[in-house]
Amino acid sequence: MNVADEIDPTGHDAAPLDMLAALFDARGWPCESVSDDELTGEIQGSWAKYQLRGIWREEDRVLQLLCLPDIRVSEAKRAAANELLVLVNEQLWLGHFDIWSNGGVLLYRHGVMLGSDGLLGVDQAQALVETAVEECDRFYPAFQFVLWGDKRPREALEAAMVDAAGEA
Repeated sequence: MNVADEIDPTGHDAAPLDMLAALFDARGWPCESVSDDELTGEIQGSWAKYQLRGIWREEDRVLQLLCLPDIRVSEAKRAAANELLVLVNEQLWLGHFDIWSNGGVLLYRHGVMLGSDGLLGVDQAQALVETAVEECDRFYPAFQFVLWGDKRPREALEAAMVDAAGEA
């Protein structure tokens, strides 16, 4: 039985946060409902544990998925981190990285507009979560190189991409 069958053997779509909760449950990832329109969970990535937040805006039928790799950017490193953000975001097809102005928290953010029924399919939920974790894993080393290794942003990105290409 695959994960999709564990989540919903009938193959039906569900309310976005219900579908995310079912996906987390099927994978054995901890999660909890923060409110009627927000879910939070935790996933172990290749480099760190990532906090995932699903935020649902029913009036717009938009699900926003945030993935936070627990990296804070100090004021002293903000300019270099912002330069790296621009370089990293050029590499992305879906979503983008950002730094919250309040607290300097690095995050990956992706919003998806759902149809008029406002339902999310299991395949779409899996793709959203997997993409978020994969992108955080892919660029985590570049942020580490800038924030703790004192590399210049372009140099950090190039080093991270070489390392990632060499992993098996």
